[in-house]
Amino acid sequence: MPNPQSTIRNPQSAKSRYVMIGGFLGAGKTTAVAAVAQHFAAQGLRVGLITNDQGSELVDTTMLRAKGFATEEITGGCFCCRFNTLTDAAKKLTDTSRPDVFIAEPVGSCTDLVATVSYPLRRIYGDAFTIAPLSVLVDPIRAERLLGLAEGGKFSDKVTYIYRKQLEEADIIVITKTDLLDAARLVAIGARLAEEFPHAEILSLSVRKGDGLAPWLEHLATGEQSPRATMEVDYELYAEGEALLGWLNATVQLAAPAGFDADATLKAIADGIQQRLAGSEIAHLKMTFSPDSGLGDIAVINLVRSDFVPELSLTLEEPVESGQLIINCRAEAASEAIRDAVRETISALNSAAMSAQIEHLEFFRPGKPEPTHRDVVTA
Repeated sequence: MPNPQSTIRNPQSAKSRYVMIGGFLGAGKTTAVAAVAQHFAAQGLRVGLITNDQGSELVDTTMLRAKGFATEEITGGCFCCRFNTLTDAAKKLTDTSRPDVFIAEPVGSCTDLVATVSYPLRRIYGDAFTIAPLSVLVDPIRAERLLGLAEGGKFSDKVTYIYRKQLEEADIIVITKTDLLDAARLVAIGARLAEEFPHAEILSLSVRKGDGLAPWLEHLATGEQSPRATMEVDYELYAEGEALLGWLNATVQLAAPAGFDADATLKAIADGIQQRLAGSEIAHLKMTFSPDSGLGDIAVINLVRSDFVPELSLTLEEPVESGQLIINCRAEAASEAIRDAVRETISALNSAAMSAQIEHLEFFRPGKPEPTHRDVVTA
């Protein structure tokens, strides 16, 4: 595999590499971003990360900073609607750590990123960046259901519209979490994606096992996004789809003088929220717990479908006395229903042995996307 450093930081060019990794909520973007960042860092490259969300207090930012990466956070809207803030974040990272490669993780319900981010970035800042192909990650079980290959919980048509538009604009579609399915099911998903989205290269990988990463990393290091006709997007339908998704971000202070098992507590909280949202399709519930004392280790749990089991990806083996819990929940449900589920679950933790206090809580439905730029390229 070519050495990415020679491509990203060519001696004849001072350009930085811009890598955008998209995909719907729960597709495994943050885990993949961390793996990509670690790979480039191992090549001797300086890496800067930019996370994005409709609200504040992001689990993704906490996770990536815990791994030691310089990370800027853009809140209050998608990259497309916060383009100037995106470039400001890149400048801030440049001033502090001078990255050779920027990795941007957009909001999981955002689409039309090529026309509203990649093309304007090339047009306005083409002397500063080379643009990698747009990767869109897909959870294979979610993909099976939304592509009609399997039964199971799925989103309404308007939310599915956004999901499919993400795939339509992708240069590379990456089937993640391949360790979850057998080979025959993965082949069927890949074949259907290739049939419906013939412009994209289809790759499969498992970050957890380290399988299939090399071809994707090579594309990110050496590939160049080729302009093609801007896809058509019905922004009214896009807005209606986003408005069906409830959004909640919260921070909670947990304390128990005698100590408590953070991993078991995270599982209990995830189970409680899942049970209270029964009947609604959860897109992604993710939480981090950061102890007030220690060496910076954190616990992380994810739930990516309503009928799935919450999974711990990072654990804290020793009991802790106190710390901060961050909750990010996105589901096709009223934001008030998500608020109630979280409040009731947290309230149930309070006892003589433990105190659980919500310090920050925001819940809403995303507003209509209004891009700062939208570059239209004809065939």
